[in-house]
Amino acid sequence: MIYSMTGYGTAAGASGNLAVTVELKSVNNRFLDASVRLPRLYSFAEEPLKSLVQQRLIRGKVDVFVNIDASRDDSVVIRLNEPVLKAYQSAFAEMKDRYQITDDVGIAAYSRLPDLFIVEKQQVDAEAFTADLLRIAGEALDVICAMRAKEGERLSGDMTGKLDELEEMRQFVARRSPESVKEYRERLLNKMHEVLESSDIDESRILTEAALFADKVAVDEELVRLDSHIRQFRDLLASGGAIGRKLDFLIQEMNREVNTIGSKCTDLDITKTVLEMKSCIEKIREQAQNIE
Repeated sequence: MIYSMTGYGTAAGASGNLAVTVELKSVNNRFLDASVRLPRLYSFAEEPLKSLVQQRLIRGKVDVFVNIDASRDDSVVIRLNEPVLKAYQSAFAEMKDRYQITDDVGIAAYSRLPDLFIVEKQQVDAEAFTADLLRIAGEALDVICAMRAKEGERLSGDMTGKLDELEEMRQFVARRSPESVKEYRERLLNKMHEVLESSDIDESRILTEAALFADKVAVDEELVRLDSHIRQFRDLLASGGAIGRKLDFLIQEMNREVNTIGSKCTDLDITKTVLEMKSCIEKIREQAQNIE
């Protein structure tokens, strides 16, 4: 199966009284670059979560967002800081005696004073939370992998169609190349007739010139190698897996062979076909860049 590097996946679950949501987004990238964002209190789970992503995904820029809703958590206890309260009361009494301040200080005023309350939260069970988080993240990874597989299948079909077009153009060049040599020989013969105004032409000279031209514009080797690259490309698409880098290499080699064909041939029809082949290869490259 072929996977695209573009995808999205999300999953939600619970860890004790905490509601946990994991969201993953991925785009194409040369290597795997996974970044995890979760609340600082739960940073102990960052490395296990990143390791899980690295086990499931091979390439791509992957952003992992973890949202934790603690609104249902009843483990929070707010305790009065009695020493601070007594210090405030002593200070207020001194203010009243020394400066004759008569306004009473009520509970509302006390509640706004800093450090008057101590918020105690039950210690998080790191092991249990990490296990729950990895389970939820695994479900999100299932979703994103399914989306990447679906997109990879679409990309594979599109590239297969482009390979068919490229193969048709390769076959055209293979047929046209010998014809261009024959036409060159005929043009050369006609030109010599015009110049010499005689039918007594040295046939061996014509054959020699035609042979030199044929050797100069011969693209048999390039066409054979291009055919081999196309076949290997098809085999990789059929085999599946992490084939993105291999496809990149084959595309470079296909482009190299087509450029060589273009530099050798002077035939107008072949030149036009070479331009179309280069355009086709570029479209394949654009799609292959999204393959894992």
